[in-house]
Amino acid sequence: MKVPALPENEKLRQNAVNQYQLLDTLPEQSYNEITALVSLITDAPISLITLLDQDRNFLKSHHGVPFNQSPRDISFCGHAIISDDPITIIEDARTDERFKDNPLVTEQNAVFYAGVPLVNPDGYRLGTLCVFDVKPNSLNEKQIQTIRVLANQVVSLFEQRLVNLELIKLQEELLLRNENLKKFANVVSHDLKSPLANITSLIDLVEKDLKNQLTSESLEYLEYLKGSSDSLREYIDGLLVFYMNSELVESSKELVSFKEFMEHIKKLCLTKGEEVVFNYTKNVGDVFINKSALSQILVNLITNAIKYNDKDKVVLDIVFSENDSDYIFEVNDNGPGISQDKLEYIFELFSSFGEDRNNNKGTGIGLATVKKLIVNLGGQVEVKTSENGGASFVFNLKK
Repeated sequence: MKVPALPENEKLRQNAVNQYQLLDTLPEQSYNEITALVSLITDAPISLITLLDQDRNFLKSHHGVPFNQSPRDISFCGHAIISDDPITIIEDARTDERFKDNPLVTEQNAVFYAGVPLVNPDGYRLGTLCVFDVKPNSLNEKQIQTIRVLANQVVSLFEQRLVNLELIKLQEELLLRNENLKKFANVVSHDLKSPLANITSLIDLVEKDLKNQLTSESLEYLEYLKGSSDSLREYIDGLLVFYMNSELVESSKELVSFKEFMEHIKKLCLTKGEEVVFNYTKNVGDVFINKSALSQILVNLITNAIKYNDKDKVVLDIVFSENDSDYIFEVNDNGPGISQDKLEYIFELFSSFGEDRNNNKGTGIGLATVKKLIVNLGGQVEVKTSENGGASFVFNLKK
C-alpha cells in the first residue's frame, strides 16, 4: 500500500478547509441529495463528499456507508487531490500497486473508485466527490462530465456557506455595535439631561429674581440659553429613542379603537396657542396595531409637519386605509413642501434641512427613527411633495 503524499501547499490547503467550518458538522440534505444522485448516475452503491483533514478523511455526506470518517493515510481521496487529472479512476484497486493491500480493499472490499477533487476559487483542493463499488467498474464520458458538474455544485455550496458565515459574523458585529451605541446613548442621556434641567431651572430663577434689573437684551440672551438647552435636550431624547426603538418593535400588538387612538395622538402633538386643523379618517373602527411603535411614528411625522409649517393655520390630514395584508397611513400637511434634491436624504440620520417656524434647527433624528421603526415592522415609507407645497408621508404596516 502506498500512503498518499501531502500536497506542497498542505498548510494553506488545511487553512482553506478550516475556513468553511464543515468538519464534524451533521449531515445536510443539500449534500446528501448530491451523493444520492451521483450514486444513481454511476450505478455505484457508495458515494461520498469528503474533506481531507490533518489525519483523517471526513465524510460530509456518506451515501451507502454508516461511518463519517476514515484514516487519511489509507484514503483513496488523498491520492486524488494530489493528481493533476480532473478525475481519478481506479477500475480495479486489487491490481493497483497503490491500493491492493489497502485495508479498504482487503477488509471493506473497495474495488472500484472514481473521485473528482473539490477545488475552491483559490485553487485549494479541499476533498473529493467520489464513488466506490465492490466490483470492477468504469465510467463513460457522460457520467464523468456529470460528476464534475456536481463537484462544482458542491464547491458552490461550500462558498455559500462561507458567505453565510461572514454574514452571521457581520450581523453579530452590528448587533454588538448597536448595543454599545444604545448603552452610550442611554449614558449620555442620563448624564446630560440632569445638568440641562439644572441650567433651565437656574435661568428661570435668574429671570424671576432679576427680571426688573435686567435689560431687554439680557433677557433675550437668557431666552437664547433656554432655547439652546431645550434643543440639546430634544437632540438627546431623539438619539435615545432612535437606538431604543427595537423595544418598541418588540412590544405586542393590541386591538384599539382608531378614533380613541387618534384623539390620543392629537393630545400628544398639539399645544395651546397653535392654530392647527387636525383631520383624520372617520368610521374606521378597531385596528390591531403595535400601539407604542405607531404612536412614535405618527408623533414624529405630525410634530414635524407642525414645526416646519410656514402657514398661519396648519392643516393636517391623516388618511387611513387598508387591504388584505396592510394598514396604510398618509400624513398630509399644507406646509412649504420639500425640495426634490432633499427627498433622497430626508430619512438619513442627522440629515436636517433648514429651521422650523421658531427658527430652531432640527436634529435630523426624527425621520430616521420613523423609517427605522416602519422597516423593522415590515413596512415601507415614502414622501411625496408638489410644486404647490405640502408634503405627504405614506407608509404601510403589516396587519
